[in-house]
Amino acid sequence: MPRLNWQIKAILPVAVVLANGMFLFVTSTITFTSPERRTVLIVAAAGSVIICAVVLIMLGLIVREPMRELEEKIAQVREGNLNVELGFANRNDQIGDLGKAFNGMIRELRESREEIQRLHRTQMSRAEHLATLGELAAGLAHEIRNPLAGIAGVMEIVGRDLPPDSPAREVVSDVRQEVQHINRIVTDLLETARPKPPQFRLANLNATAEHAVVFARQQALSKPITIELIKDDDLPPLEHDTAQVHQVLLNLLLNAIQAIEGEGEVKIRVGSVNSYATVAVSDTGKGISPENLPNIFRPFFTTKGHGTGLGLSLARRIIEDHGGLIDVESELHSGTTFTIFLPLRAPVAQVVATP
Repeated sequence: MPRLNWQIKAILPVAVVLANGMFLFVTSTITFTSPERRTVLIVAAAGSVIICAVVLIMLGLIVREPMRELEEKIAQVREGNLNVELGFANRNDQIGDLGKAFNGMIRELRESREEIQRLHRTQMSRAEHLATLGELAAGLAHEIRNPLAGIAGVMEIVGRDLPPDSPAREVVSDVRQEVQHINRIVTDLLETARPKPPQFRLANLNATAEHAVVFARQQALSKPITIELIKDDDLPPLEHDTAQVHQVLLNLLLNAIQAIEGEGEVKIRVGSVNSYATVAVSDTGKGISPENLPNIFRPFFTTKGHGTGLGLSLARRIIEDHGGLIDVESELHSGTTFTIFLPLRAPVAQVVATP
């Protein structure tokens, strides 16, 4: 359908009336021979022309100028200028309402852009701060690790030389455990400060999960806890870093074991949904309180007295580096389910062929 200018649309009805008037004028000129009647018809035709001219002028003043201003302001907004304002917004008609709505929309866009810029500056400042802390933590962890290894070696020698019935043996055992605890914190801190990019290889996700289950069962030998693995035999080989995903699954399994007081069950289920492979780790433990649930992935946040608070933070980073995500659902006194989603296909440039 051809597009007509608004002036043509506006003047078209008047032109039709004018044409009808001219037709009547011509026919009347032929029909009527009286000069008085002809004069009246000529005056009427001239009046019609004047009315059309007045209508065009009024339309230009009322509609054309606001439309032209609106087009100019929209062009400025398209170039990124949000400090524009329509001058006809103070009119008390529908065109004025249009101007008010436009000005209100531009004002909201300007405020939103300022808020986004403020948040961006805050995030950049926070990122720089975290990067500095990461470098400091990495250097500090290296400085701690060396003397820590010396302390562990000395305690091993002292423990060997003590008499079997010496009461100091228990103290030495406690010191060893605390050294291991510090070493675990330092290791997690190093991995957080200097994360390694995943090395993608085509591998069976069922096998990765089974490897983690074997280690977790060793930790639960002395507890009345069963760990069940449910595989998905139809799942194709998945491009992932087996060591890193194994670390994530083992961390989730150990957390599940620690969350169960007394007898319980842990299930790890491998599957797929849409374009993602999934691994869900569920337990029948005490669950996570609603106030703690939003914070569990924050570094150093822990509800366990002996925890480092870095395990879940590292797990989420690893999964996100794989292009996936990790989700959690929990209910107090009923249990918790962590579900990781891994894309069935990683970017081709990141895949390392299995030898």
